Amino acid sequence: MLKRVGSAEIREKTEVPIGEAAFPAPFAAGLEFNSPAHGNWNIVHTGMLVPEAQQIYVCADNCMRGVVLTAAEMNAADRFSFVIVEEKDLLGGNLEDVTIEGVTDVLNRLTKKPKAVLLFTVCLHHFLGSDLDRIYGELERRFPDIFFMRCFMDPIMQKTGPTPDQKLRRAMYDAVPVREADPASVTILGSDFALDETADIRRILEKNGIRLREIAACKNWEEYESLGEGSLVLDSYPAGKFGASIQAERWKRPFLYLPGSFDYEEIEEQEKQLTEALRRMNCSRTDGQKQNDTSGSVAVETGIDSEQTAGLDIMREIQDCETALSHAHEIIGDTPIALDYLFHPRPLGLAKLLLTHGFQVESVFLDSISPEEKEVFFWLKKNYPKLMLISTIRPEMRVRSRHPEKKVLAIGQKAAWFTGSRNFVNMVQGGGLYGFDGIRRTAQLMTEAFETEKDPEDLIVRKGWGCESCI
Repeated sequence: MLKRVGSAEIREKTEVPIGEAAFPAPFAAGLEFNSPAHGNWNIVHTGMLVPEAQQIYVCADNCMRGVVLTAAEMNAADRFSFVIVEEKDLLGGNLEDVTIEGVTDVLNRLTKKPKAVLLFTVCLHHFLGSDLDRIYGELERRFPDIFFMRCFMDPIMQKTGPTPDQKLRRAMYDAVPVREADPASVTILGSDFALDETADIRRILEKNGIRLREIAACKNWEEYESLGEGSLVLDSYPAGKFGASIQAERWKRPFLYLPGSFDYEEIEEQEKQLTEALRRMNCSRTDGQKQNDTSGSVAVETGIDSEQTAGLDIMREIQDCETALSHAHEIIGDTPIALDYLFHPRPLGLAKLLLTHGFQVESVFLDSISPEEKEVFFWLKKNYPKLMLISTIRPEMRVRSRHPEKKVLAIGQKAAWFTGSRNFVNMVQGGGLYGFDGIRRTAQLMTEAFETEKDPEDLIVRKGWGCESCI
């Protein structure tokens, strides 16, 4: 007999005050609900960042629907192909041959051969114990001018080891050749978005005459290959750390993980690490020049003084952040605020920043707590125990009321959807925000969202925020 779920029961299973929440999983695992907020990037969007490449998925047609629609919705269907696996292919035990011949047929039909193929094998290949080395080896023999990237669409592995997303962010750089390091170049890997023009990392590099290379800015295969010229490899996005560190090791370059943060001290420490790494880069470069310079003079082309690498004026940066937050608070006042993990990988860090600056953050939509936010979780647990944590995937969320009694400022698409707010910051995965500038931009985006309504029914159903959309 069916039973209507009451509002009290919904709250009991989907909400918990942070003071009573468990780390790192505040909600019971089980059946999951997928909200219509689709701005986060999936593996199709991310794979499209590789220029002049073709994505090929080998899968059953029921699973193929979503990825096909993603490619079509972002107007990139011409760069997407697939091989349908049928039941007879599994019963016959020849999935390797089906994959090889299917991919071969796809490539032979293309009028222009791609520089690389992101070949996605799937759960079925794992279930049947397919010989992936044989598949890739034979395809590489047949198409020696194409680089085959080993990618996976295997959600059964989602919670065991690296996720498909993490493995993709490694594989998509495998074709970058190992080149001589350019002392005037730094490469950032792992993120779907190019850093904002005013982001701290970019400003520090510009002050020191260093060029930043990012896959999101690559327009052709030559620019993609030049990613390997960076003398230093950076990553600022958590899902990219696994692959970026492996590529840095392959290229034999130093690696720095500088995750986006809303904490002044952490940002300052990260930027000190960056300027010190730049100083070492330049010292190494000038030392090498001295060894090879018979005239005894060394020309420093990058403009960096190895004794005084230029950083940002930290006190001025913090003062500007305080001014921006104060201005935003004057406008937003005591309006309730809800934020979510999809807006930024550090939702609790953002909640702490806003709460300590007078904003009325009432809820954070998330389903688990990152190890990177363990310290801030327990800080909030002690200092703001009434802050509500609300699940986004519990099945009861499907019937949760989405009609707010008063104006709510939502930061992120999921917060907007579940609160029903039309005043929301429409951004995912941190966008191109970073550092002190990221804090100021967040305050600005909050102010703009507070003053201007948007239509969530139209915006947040579009897949891949920031991508071209045909919807």
